[in-house]
Amino acid sequence: MSSSQRASIYDRITADILAAIERGAGTWRMPWHHDGSPAARPINVATGVAYRGLNILALWAAAEEAGYAHGLWGTYRCWAKLGAQVRKGERATLAVFWKRTEGGDSDDGDDSDKTKRPRMFARGFSLFNVAQVDNYSAPEIPHLAESERIAHAEAFIAALKVQIVVDGDMAYYQPSTDTVHLPPFERFKDAVSHAAVSVHEHAHASGAKHRLDRDLTGRFGSFSYSMEEAVAELTASFILADLGLAHEPRPDHAAYIASWMEVLKSDPRAIFTAASKAQQAADWMHEQQQIEDLATTERETPSATAQHAAAG
Repeated sequence: MSSSQRASIYDRITADILAAIERGAGTWRMPWHHDGSPAARPINVATGVAYRGLNILALWAAAEEAGYAHGLWGTYRCWAKLGAQVRKGERATLAVFWKRTEGGDSDDGDDSDKTKRPRMFARGFSLFNVAQVDNYSAPEIPHLAESERIAHAEAFIAALKVQIVVDGDMAYYQPSTDTVHLPPFERFKDAVSHAAVSVHEHAHASGAKHRLDRDLTGRFGSFSYSMEEAVAELTASFILADLGLAHEPRPDHAAYIASWMEVLKSDPRAIFTAASKAQQAADWMHEQQQIEDLATTERETPSATAQHAAAG
């Protein structure tokens, strides 16, 4: 493979990932934000081995664009061996594997230096998702039963009075519409994960201008974005502790750790600020419970006039 062909592989995959990032820019969603659903872990259909590194990003970007609900992928030949057929006109997703050259080998035809050290170079190959083939039944996706919902956590979240939109595979807060978006309950691995994700996104909603008025304009990688994520995560930790629920790390947390560390190193006071704002958000959430309790009491208790009329 020539250097120009290798450059084309890098360019094409980078372009696909950038396109996915641009599609999610309005809602702060990057191609690596996910809910832990089957689509979140790209796997080779024949071997069951998970794809790694850059290929995960490339396949996430393709799945996000096309709306694939499962993370099974394979080459054309791989699907054919399983008795499946890639449908005519389906667009392949480019992935890469890394090949090691031995000393003296050169992929670009230059063998003049026989003493050079081994090196790695990228080779491209085409993958198709299970949604692009016929004559293959994907393994059934496990569904979390509605009966597993945690009643007191659901009631706590409902009292916050933020509109929840149930759709897709992504969880996020959209400031422009003041809505929390969540995947269907059945897509979560357990009820605690559902509650944790919902509280995290509601923590972002607490920062809306008509609530606590935090800066929600930061882009991924910026200081303000990292601070807001830290605030939301700490808020979720506080609230889940109050609700008596475990707070386990989500699969997408790794994407934030590096930026959080950068923030803390650049400003020793950042964690103090984040904790303070998180406490304000948690306090706001608890205040909404009191408001809801008062409203419920007023609905259930007849007014003095009504009581007098009933007595008369």
